[in-house]
Amino acid sequence: MQRVPSPYPMPPQHLHAILRRIPAGVATLQGPELRISFVNAAMQAVLGQEAQEGRLLAECASQLPADLREVIRQVYQSGQPFVTKAYGLPAPPTDGEDTGALRYFDLALEPVQAEREEEAVSGLLLFAVDVTAQEEARQQAHQLALETRRLDARLRVLTETVPQITFSVDAQGHYEYVSPQWYYFTGQPPIAAVNAIWPLLIHPDDRLRILYQAEQARRNGTGWSYEYRLRRHDGQYRWMLSRALPELHAPNEPVYWHGALTEVHDQRELAEALRRGEAELRFLADSIPELIWTATTEGFIDYYNRYTTDYSGLTIEELGPTGWVSLLHPTEQAEAARYWVQSIASGQTFEGEYRMRRHDGSYRWHIIRARQLVDERGLRWFGTCTDVQDQHLLHQTLQTQYDELARAHHDLDTFVYAASHDLRQPALNLRGLFEELRRSATFADPDEAHLLAMVDEALGQLDTTLHDLAATVHAQRAQQEPVEILDLALLLEEVLLGLRPQAQLRQAQFEVEVEAAPGLLYSRANLRSVVHNLVSNALKFAHPDRQPLISLRSYLTAAGQPVLEVQDNGLGMNLTNSQAPVFQLFVRQHPTIEGTGVGLYLVQRIVTSQGGHVEVASTVGEGTTFTIYWTQPA
Repeated sequence: MQRVPSPYPMPPQHLHAILRRIPAGVATLQGPELRISFVNAAMQAVLGQEAQEGRLLAECASQLPADLREVIRQVYQSGQPFVTKAYGLPAPPTDGEDTGALRYFDLALEPVQAEREEEAVSGLLLFAVDVTAQEEARQQAHQLALETRRLDARLRVLTETVPQITFSVDAQGHYEYVSPQWYYFTGQPPIAAVNAIWPLLIHPDDRLRILYQAEQARRNGTGWSYEYRLRRHDGQYRWMLSRALPELHAPNEPVYWHGALTEVHDQRELAEALRRGEAELRFLADSIPELIWTATTEGFIDYYNRYTTDYSGLTIEELGPTGWVSLLHPTEQAEAARYWVQSIASGQTFEGEYRMRRHDGSYRWHIIRARQLVDERGLRWFGTCTDVQDQHLLHQTLQTQYDELARAHHDLDTFVYAASHDLRQPALNLRGLFEELRRSATFADPDEAHLLAMVDEALGQLDTTLHDLAATVHAQRAQQEPVEILDLALLLEEVLLGLRPQAQLRQAQFEVEVEAAPGLLYSRANLRSVVHNLVSNALKFAHPDRQPLISLRSYLTAAGQPVLEVQDNGLGMNLTNSQAPVFQLFVRQHPTIEGTGVGLYLVQRIVTSQGGHVEVASTVGEGTTFTIYWTQPA
């Protein structure tokens, strides 16, 4: 093909000036050695600043990768053009430091035909367009696409593993996506048409409402949240909570709604059961003839039962958050309010007895109790006001009667004490007169000695009875004496020393063991009286055929209660004899032996008045054991 020269040829200097100013890199290489015949500044950014006209490419393009240099050589040899896109080259150093960044170029290698036909190629024309910004944008877009796919996969995994049915629906109500949980729940095959089947699975009583609400939400571009019943794979309808939000891309209207279906059947049934339970409890509270109320954590009352309003004659609004306090007697309101505030602060149970005003204006005694309850709903107070007016009046009546009986008992004790004291002197006078009569007078009666003995015995019994009566009253009064820590060994020794004459007369032997419980917190006078009566009885009722042996032993029970045991080998007692109870006043087991029947009565009365008790075990003809269980004062 013959070349036609241009009728208006451009001077070479003009062409070079244009090529030097264009934003693309241009260079020409001449001959097989590839000598640079032309290069502009843009191409120097590719080949390096050492690339100058007249120099060989191999001498000044050391920064070019080896593969690019090899491609340039092969293009020259083959005469075939080559184009590559976004070829990366190291960016020039910044402030003498290599940043490792790359610049991207679209390269074109075009062979230059020789003037003579025997030389196929005379050089190469190099074009380079800087596409760094476009390539970096493309790479960023690629990374974003990868990240989007990764997030989409993660989101799909999350939506398909959560125990919920997730879905996406468009503006026309067509389901674009449903998670596998929908198929598991409904039992529908994966090939089923979701848009056609879903409405049919909604309970007939809920279907129209749900379809309308969903359409209104899509039309208004808003989300929704409602509950309805959906048929499960086993045919049961289960309550579901459907929530969805629109996908917004302002200023456009939303085109998709994304949401989830959560089964709330159990929670709904539990809430219904709780509602029924609360209704039943409220009905029960309203049926009880007692003031029942609840209060918040701060102590403000938020509920009154119906009986409270009936009793007070006030409405719930009139009662207010402190209603029961305002119903109290004016003289008791301040104290009760302080106590209530302390209970709220400390959490301690509130309990007190106060007078509360009824609707007719009368004040009646009530026991007010309130306890704290902490559950999943938080802290609350539950209180009651129980009418105890009748019990209070009964208590007052009983207290009055008790006080009267106590006074009568005290007066009786005083009378008995005074009578026994006053009668002892006439008895002593009679004994004196009788002694004088025996000394100075004689009787011509064969039964004189017997009669005198009978009179003497009667006077002795009278004196003993008066003495025991006085001792009984004295012991009763001594029960109020203060207690102290007593040394049992020392006190028993004092009692036995006082009974030495009787012991020597009987030739009695004593065994004392108090090491297990050597001390006792008790009244000294009471303890002396108890021990004295038991030991003197053991001496009095000794068996005539053997030497008396009396054992006194103290010890502690497994619970730590102190015990005193007094054992003898005397006549013993018949404990089955209902005609002669052991501890009854003036009742005697052995009428043939001198006595008044007061000693054991005193023992039992002293011990039981201090909270203890006495046990007795006895065998007729063998002996008796008294076991005293003390109860020490706190």
